[in-house]
Amino acid sequence: MFERKQLLLTIQKYDFALYELQLYLDTHPNCRNALSRWQHLQALRQKAVNSYVQKFGPIRPDQTDGKMPFQWLEGPWPWEREAN
Repeated sequence: MFERKQLLLTIQKYDFALYELQLYLDTHPNCRNALSRWQHLQALRQKAVNSYVQKFGPIRPDQTDGKMPFQWLEGPWPWEREAN
């Protein structure tokens, strides 16, 4: 359970940082440093998401493999108390 919480927290941290950088890039579109940082954090976030999906199942419906049984319905959903 600890690893699941830690991965979700990590993904949330990346989401927050990426959103803040996105807002900055909206007003500073030519800032190569910010764009480079955004790309780096995006790659780290994707790695964390992939790890979570592989170990604990999908976070979003489009992260299923489309095979039966439908994985989205298995286990606690990310927003349920049991998942956190």
